[in-house]
Amino acid sequence: MLEAGLPSQFVLCVVLREAEVFVDSVSDSGKEELERKQAMKILVIGLGGVTNGGKTTLAEKLKKLLPNCDTLCQDDFFKPESEVETDERGFKLYDVLDALYMDEMVKTIHNWMKSHTSSGVATEEPMDTCNSLKMTEDVYILVVEGFLLYNYEPLNELWNRRYFLTLPYEECKRRRSTRVYQPADTPGYFDGHVWPMYLKYKNEMEESASNIVYLDGTKSQEELLSYVYNDIIQELKKLREGNQQVTA
Repeated sequence: MLEAGLPSQFVLCVVLREAEVFVDSVSDSGKEELERKQAMKILVIGLGGVTNGGKTTLAEKLKKLLPNCDTLCQDDFFKPESEVETDERGFKLYDVLDALYMDEMVKTIHNWMKSHTSSGVATEEPMDTCNSLKMTEDVYILVVEGFLLYNYEPLNELWNRRYFLTLPYEECKRRRSTRVYQPADTPGYFDGHVWPMYLKYKNEMEESASNIVYLDGTKSQEELLSYVYNDIIQELKKLREGNQQVTA
């Protein structure tokens, strides 16, 4: 998604949390392993942004490239259609926080942070030629992608670094028209609900959130992936180096 230069806009959020490891009893021979586990770190990365901006594709590509990486999709926390409000025009109000089980989403992330039992084994060759990923074997990564990640305070407490994909109106509408949703978009739904809610929440986010990295969703998938991947690798290196200084 990124080519040679940095994208003008994109938000990536990364939160660093030390994982606590509880062990009932440890033999002398197991002390080294315990110390290794206690040194493990966690990265929680947010991929937010506009509908059809490429969030899911980018998250899945990162999972294939990064070791110990899992993904979580905000769309999995939508309430059933019967619980989603309908406005006076007959539009189902899906593009609002009230359409989502946000508390369950936060709980799911907290549970992952406690266990960080990742099933995400890198399935593709790393993009960095220095093989620096060997330095990150004790780091577990969760990539959370969704359209309303940074407008809910309990989630904002988790992010240390955030990314946000943007698209211009015409391109977003064009991409949306090629997708099939359940329930399907009704005539006028994009202009009457989807886009206005995107602008509303984006403005609110910009007023309250900080450290957001904006990415231009019109960039190629390869360009965006290259930028975000290398940015995460730099975070992993700093995390590892900081941990080595602490334990030295």
